[in-house]
Amino acid sequence: MNDFKQFALSTELIDTLTKLGYTEPTEVQRLVIPIALQRQDLVVKSQTGSGKTAAFAIPLCTLAVWEENLPQALVLEPTRELAVQVREEIFNIGRQKRLKVPVLFGGLPIDKQILTLKQKTHIVVGTPGRIMDHVRRDSLMLSSVQYLVIDEADLMLDMGFLEEVEQIIQALPQNRTIMLLSATLREDTQMLISRYMQAPVSVMLESDTQTLDTTLQIAYWIEKEDKYAGLLQILEQENPQDCMIFCATREMVNVLCQKMKRDHIRCGMIHGELEQRDRLDTIAAFRAGRFHYLIATDVAARGIDFDHITHVINYDFPTGKETYVHRIGRTGRNGKTGIAISFVAQSERHMLETVESYIGTSIQVVTLNTVTQHMEEHAVQAKAFWNRQRERIITKETKGAILNRDIMRLSIGGGRKSKMRTVDIVGAICGIEGIEAADIGIIDIRDSLTYVEILHGKGKIALTALQDKTIKGKVRKVRETGGKRR
Repeated sequence: MNDFKQFALSTELIDTLTKLGYTEPTEVQRLVIPIALQRQDLVVKSQTGSGKTAAFAIPLCTLAVWEENLPQALVLEPTRELAVQVREEIFNIGRQKRLKVPVLFGGLPIDKQILTLKQKTHIVVGTPGRIMDHVRRDSLMLSSVQYLVIDEADLMLDMGFLEEVEQIIQALPQNRTIMLLSATLREDTQMLISRYMQAPVSVMLESDTQTLDTTLQIAYWIEKEDKYAGLLQILEQENPQDCMIFCATREMVNVLCQKMKRDHIRCGMIHGELEQRDRLDTIAAFRAGRFHYLIATDVAARGIDFDHITHVINYDFPTGKETYVHRIGRTGRNGKTGIAISFVAQSERHMLETVESYIGTSIQVVTLNTVTQHMEEHAVQAKAFWNRQRERIITKETKGAILNRDIMRLSIGGGRKSKMRTVDIVGAICGIEGIEAADIGIIDIRDSLTYVEILHGKGKIALTALQDKTIKGKVRKVRETGGKRR
């Protein structure tokens, strides 16, 4: 049984959600999905990790009409990493419906994005700056956009995107539906709501600190010069399954990552000065389990969602109470328990007290020496930790991998330069015995090649038949390919 059936979703969408592991709606999904399906403006206040993305992705994929060529929905994200993460989620949910979901952000060639937008497009995900760049170039047409999602609105405004967000809203049709999602609802966020939304339904899910209830919080008194030795002790003691380690500056992230790699601890890092491709590769590697310790600054990691973070370590104690909540809220999610460990210098005692007052609870503070009181027990723990660093890496299956098992991606010789059209591909494949239009997935026509997905385990039938079948008047070279799906 899949409890998402209560929303009267299509059979194909229920099947996809089941494969992706969505069988029981979270609270935010249970409250948001029915309202979004009624096309009402929505304001959602909920912390990262509560299931917000699926809460708006499921309605968008349900309401999108495959036959339409221009974008019907626009999803704004504050950072490139978030845009990629959300695009993957929407793409996976809409996979069997064959929805095209391009992602638009800076740092990558705009020409390739323009070519992608010239094809059938259903839902566009992107950062406000690059979205407006495409709008000004007339490469992104907003005339058919019916749904706008402003995700992580508080972070978006923190990063100075208010002007671009307003320009995008003003460029949309008047009868659009807006969904605004945010962890906090501040004055500037309220201004957006009152200015552009029509009698929005409010879903206020939780307080700013509610997600901390399932997280054990511990702090250690420790000075700067003793931090790294203390970190090694904590790692040996806890042997975290998957852990995020927060530092105050990019420089400290670099230094700490170098030290840990020098000691042969598998780790990675993200901060704002890294190349975009390196940041995306690091996030993907962490999700795949190629390493278990991600060292990050606050801004670089804000909003990015990782499953099963067992520990958060504040290597540098945060300088703001909200930052503390954002950091440690990455563990103890969706009913799971987590552990948050903070290093606190005596000079940071006042900040610790400010945090305690904000979250409404005291944080257990102990001296680092207590870690080594039971030397024999700690020796066993340390051995287990260092053995784990030498284990063979077994990568995790990506969330959408299960959807790929019955899908074969083919490359066909010929593209725009040979005037290849979608109808040419569909016509040729539908002429194969045993294959119909519903078995054809996303078609991606590029300059000299065309990529097409064959669904429902019928890829081998199509591959064999196309070897001597004419497409647009000639036999084309057709082969199976992995390649990147956009």
